[in-house]
Amino acid sequence: MPFITEEIWQQVAPRAGVEGDTIMLQPFPDAAGTDQDAPAVADIDWLREFILGVRQIRGEMDVAPGRALPVILANASAHDASRAERYTSLLRHVGRVQSVTVLADDAEPPPSATALIGEMRLLVPMAGIIDIDAERQRLEKQRLKVQADLDRTLAKLGNGKFLNNAPAAVVEKERQRRTDFESVLKQLSEQLDRLSAPG
Repeated sequence: MPFITEEIWQQVAPRAGVEGDTIMLQPFPDAAGTDQDAPAVADIDWLREFILGVRQIRGEMDVAPGRALPVILANASAHDASRAERYTSLLRHVGRVQSVTVLADDAEPPPSATALIGEMRLLVPMAGIIDIDAERQRLEKQRLKVQADLDRTLAKLGNGKFLNNAPAAVVEKERQRRTDFESVLKQLSEQLDRLSAPG
């Protein structure tokens, strides 16, 4: 491969106005100067997290990979709803999603397996698909992990040495982590409460 690369470079470099005897002595290209499409990058990140969330639920709940799953978006922003509509075909083919429905703000979601994407909750209704006891165990395991992360962050923030010696940006990052962990814990507790509710 290096020989082929060198041969291509020898042919292309003069046409591109690049001087030098060999590609081996050329500086590595700097990508920092290239234009980036920030909205496209954000959309790809959203799609990736969405599909990972579906796959996480599918894997942890032992749902067959080929089975298309209905997905409900709770606490979705207008931007989330727009993306879900725009990329429906991609979600169906790559994520094996049967349908995507945005839950109204005042509507009560059915008992569902949950994955979090920022503030939005990705819900897969459990009726006929998911074992409720297994989902309760999964959420409880996730809650214990987040609680352990929160406890570690609280210990740091309660340590005078850390607060006095760490850079302000590091302390602020830990405070933000505390807020994020508390938010996730609240959502997990609400979901566990729903699973425990009769009917």
